[in-house]
Amino acid sequence: MNRLETLKELVRQNPSDTFARYGLAMEYARAGDLEASAAEYKALVEAHPDYAAAYYHGGKVLERLGRLDQAREFYRTGIAVTTRLGDSHARDELQGALELLG
Repeated sequence: MNRLETLKELVRQNPSDTFARYGLAMEYARAGDLEASAAEYKALVEAHPDYAAAYYHGGKVLERLGRLDQAREFYRTGIAVTTRLGDSHARDELQGALELLG
């Protein structure tokens, strides 16, 4: 089984496993399946809204898909989450990504 299939199986077995779902989203992006990647990031933050890393990478995937308004919203939500969590490094990364979009 390749890495993508392994991650899909892990998520199938345990849909609430944040690490497996995040890995699956990343692997879909690496494989060029940006639609599937975006869907996994969306599912991840819907189920686990405090999973801060998903907002930056999910936003980048949305940018690559040309969904700039959705990317901005992903970044804004991530900024609010990371501010609430006190994660200034992640917040600064998200703020920078949002500013680059204009």
